[in-house]
Amino acid sequence: MIRRTYIWFYIFVTAFITSGCVSTGEFETMQSDKNAVITSLKDQKSGLEEQTATLTRSNISLQQRLTTQELDNKTMQQQLTYHEKDNTELQQMIATLERQKAALLAASMERQQQYDALVQNLSAEVEKGQLKVRQYQNMLAVDLAEQIFFDSGKATLKSEGKEVLSKVGEALKSYDDKVIRVVGHTDNIPMTKFRHAAAPTNWELSVTRATNVVRHLQEVGIPPERLVPSGRGEYDPVASNDTAEGRQKNRRIEIMLIDKNLMGKKAPTETDNPVPAEQTDAP
Repeated sequence: MIRRTYIWFYIFVTAFITSGCVSTGEFETMQSDKNAVITSLKDQKSGLEEQTATLTRSNISLQQRLTTQELDNKTMQQQLTYHEKDNTELQQMIATLERQKAALLAASMERQQQYDALVQNLSAEVEKGQLKVRQYQNMLAVDLAEQIFFDSGKATLKSEGKEVLSKVGEALKSYDDKVIRVVGHTDNIPMTKFRHAAAPTNWELSVTRATNVVRHLQEVGIPPERLVPSGRGEYDPVASNDTAEGRQKNRRIEIMLIDKNLMGKKAPTETDNPVPAEQTDAP
């Protein structure tokens, strides 16, 4: 439009000049008008150029903001992906914990049922004070009073003790998922105090007593693979050895029912992984 205005103005001025009817004053006026138009056009051009520059800067700024927004959006998408992954892992962990909780609850209920059944089966012996049934962490335990089963310093089972132990063995037969550990305990009276001692020290006495209990349980019908005898001697007391009553409590046999999976895996033997024999050349 600016160019078109300039052309018409040039034609108008040329017509007047060529007509020969233009005075000096009129020409100067026309020249002044022309200069004013040119100045106005230059101002408009400058304004348009400034507007163009402003729009260009605005466009650059918008492009930068758009790029920043795109980067922010990409970052947010990545964070969302990470959060979704974390949430999935968390849900999996929660599901695993719920399964473990359910398994622990079921195991606890099973132990309680086993405990109740064991107490019921041995209720007569419990009432007579011949033994005590208790729960210990993840295990069941039957504590046998020493005076019913053994004479002082001896390891041979007494007849009365065999009868009670046979009832205990019958009650334990059904617990196929348990390993039965028999632990012998003594007081701190040295074996040298006994004229006809069954062992040189309390270590041997506790182990021998536990072994004789295990043998009797095997005779009752419990598979020997489930039986583990051991002895603690005088080194795991439940009462003070300073009194006769305390020493009597310490002389005891513990029969512990332990889940097989808590006993650990058996160490590999040569039969599990046989090593080829070395071959030698015949002479």
